[in-house]
Amino acid sequence: MDQIFEKSGFILIDKVSGPTSHDVVHQLRKLTGIKKIGHAGTLDPLASGLLICAIGRAATKRIDSIVKQDKAYDAELVLGASSDTYDSQGVIRPSSKTESVSPEDFARVLDGFRGAQEQVPPMFSAKKVGGKKLYELARQGIEIERKACQILINKLELLGYEWPKASLKVECSSGTYIRSLVADIGQALGVGAYMSALRRTRIGVFDIEKAVKMTELTKENWAEYLVEELN
Repeated sequence: MDQIFEKSGFILIDKVSGPTSHDVVHQLRKLTGIKKIGHAGTLDPLASGLLICAIGRAATKRIDSIVKQDKAYDAELVLGASSDTYDSQGVIRPSSKTESVSPEDFARVLDGFRGAQEQVPPMFSAKKVGGKKLYELARQGIEIERKACQILINKLELLGYEWPKASLKVECSSGTYIRSLVADIGQALGVGAYMSALRRTRIGVFDIEKAVKMTELTKENWAEYLVEELN
């Protein structure tokens, strides 16, 4: 089928919470009959939002340039507890501190997370160390030392806050783990925090408003959503 189908391009998918990014690729392979499909930037199963999928060989060769582009997210978090996965899917441990954080203190702490940062990737992530994915080691109860990576937080805005829940808008460089950012913010506040929801709204210049849900795609119409260029 790859040889018959001459066009190659990208489909902007609005992924729902639940499936993995690989699940989306698998569904697209069944819909299109094309085996050579990849995605530009993994979204955790918990996360929803923009997932750019490359269809065909010519498009998959350009994935790396898309992955490296800046991204934007809307994140929800819960204060007063921590998680071993840094999100709601892990083991939740309430903090020993039960006092709520004032909006002023919250805003003051956020100031320290804007700009250039060093961030340690979470153990429950697909990042490879020594040829092994960190989450594979984490599931075996193994935690290893991870090297901090340089990231850039271009925008960090508090959208809403009512103890113990808050919502943030984050615009950041590629390679930023929002779960880690949330956990680090909770630690800086002294009460702990974990991510309860995440939605990616932008990759580079491409916005979630241009994306299509998997439920809208069929074997007959998927080609209509192909974008040949992403620059």
